[in-house]
Amino acid sequence: MKKLPKIGLLYLDYVMRFFDKSNFKGWPDKIETVTYHWKNDKARFIKEIKRKKIKILIGNIPATAYETFVQISKELPDVRFVPSIETQFSNRSKENVTLFCKKYKISIPKTKIFYDKDEGYEYLKNKATYPQIIKRSYGPSNYGGYFVHKADSFKDAKKLLDEKKYNPIYTQNAIDLKDSGDIRVMLIGHKPICAFWRYSGKNQWITNTSQGGSMSYENIPMNALELAVKASKAAKAEYWACDIAISAKTGKAYILECATAFAAFPYIRDWICQYLMWDFSKGRFKKPHVPLFSWEELGKIDSSLLRTMRNIGFSKYKPSFDGEYYLNDTKDNFDMSLTEISNNGDVPDSIAPDKNANQSKNSKKTEDEYEKKRINLNEATLTDLMSLYGMEEDLAIEIKEYLEENIITDSSDLLELESIDSQMLKSWDESIDDMRIDINTATIEILKKINGIGPKLAKIILDYRKKVTSLKDINELKELEGIGKNKFSQLKSRLKIGE
Repeated sequence: MKKLPKIGLLYLDYVMRFFDKSNFKGWPDKIETVTYHWKNDKARFIKEIKRKKIKILIGNIPATAYETFVQISKELPDVRFVPSIETQFSNRSKENVTLFCKKYKISIPKTKIFYDKDEGYEYLKNKATYPQIIKRSYGPSNYGGYFVHKADSFKDAKKLLDEKKYNPIYTQNAIDLKDSGDIRVMLIGHKPICAFWRYSGKNQWITNTSQGGSMSYENIPMNALELAVKASKAAKAEYWACDIAISAKTGKAYILECATAFAAFPYIRDWICQYLMWDFSKGRFKKPHVPLFSWEELGKIDSSLLRTMRNIGFSKYKPSFDGEYYLNDTKDNFDMSLTEISNNGDVPDSIAPDKNANQSKNSKKTEDEYEKKRINLNEATLTDLMSLYGMEEDLAIEIKEYLEENIITDSSDLLELESIDSQMLKSWDESIDDMRIDINTATIEILKKINGIGPKLAKIILDYRKKVTSLKDINELKELEGIGKNKFSQLKSRLKIGE
């Protein structure tokens, strides 16, 4: 019997892990794990792959590591990456999703990408129809993170872009959504195995269940499934997900987003790995059987349970002779199949200008200003937090909850959270703004929330400030009762004089 290939699971520090060994239930051989540690880790990582004799490496690659892994894959020609490097092209940015869809003639809303700000403003002022959806990819997310805004007029669009300094300008015609929702379709081996409507929350227009939206597994239109299958086959994806809009006016389906990386329910991860074992073993493991529209039954289960359920399976129905006759018209139109092997020619050509070419002063300035923008954690939205290196949604929510009772004046304050360590904070150094509090304007309520102060010391500081009108030097705090050498050292990094 032919030997099974050696499987390795690809992990990266601070990046969400989709799969672990438990997903490969029944695989008889040892499954290795390899972790990429960022910052000049390429040579060591390649040596580890070779030393462990890994032949198949499974894992999603964050946008910021994509080019590095293109190089790594070239140095490991005998290793199969799953999903392939080419398949993960769309994960990198919203621009890449557009390039992918245009290359393979996949239906998307009218989209324009401008690397020259003046050209973008000209289009938005004189040619665009409103509303427009303006997007910007962010961070090292391995599940397609992006900022998304709705502009109802050129005035709105210009105000947004003047403030955010987005480069490139990525703008898309808004689709009048059928039933005010879009559809997420998840596929394995080009077969839809889960699909559901996502409806916007109250007073919201974004169809995101994490922002108060709701879900429904019923009445998924066939053209949404067909479009998702077309995209999956074009990407040569072992597993894939699409967000699809259905026009309320025409009923036409449009791809909004598509990628290999998505927040799949646990049972879907199990199905993915069952499929991969069938693929890797040349049929020695059974292909998972997932009937079309099975999600309508799964959707009857409470979502809080569904998100944790594992090892859900379906038996194949074997009807009597008469029953089989009546089932002829209900055959599954989509077969779960092996994917084609990708190659360099599958990747669309970039439309980004050559970084070494002469750029206009305006566009260069815009890019530099955007890169220099930093985040004040106390004022950050969930979207802002998600732009931080290696951030995951659960951790971003945990930080927001922490801020309900605390003020962050130094990033080290976050070490109180078990999910955060000093190495993670170090990776955020260039992204976080100065959060020190101006001691001459802070209220007693703010002072009480600062790490190391509390109600008693806050009153002492405020009484002193009233006495002297305003502090001229932070060193004046040394003279106050309760502030010794160690306490002053702690407060010095949290307080400042003026802006």
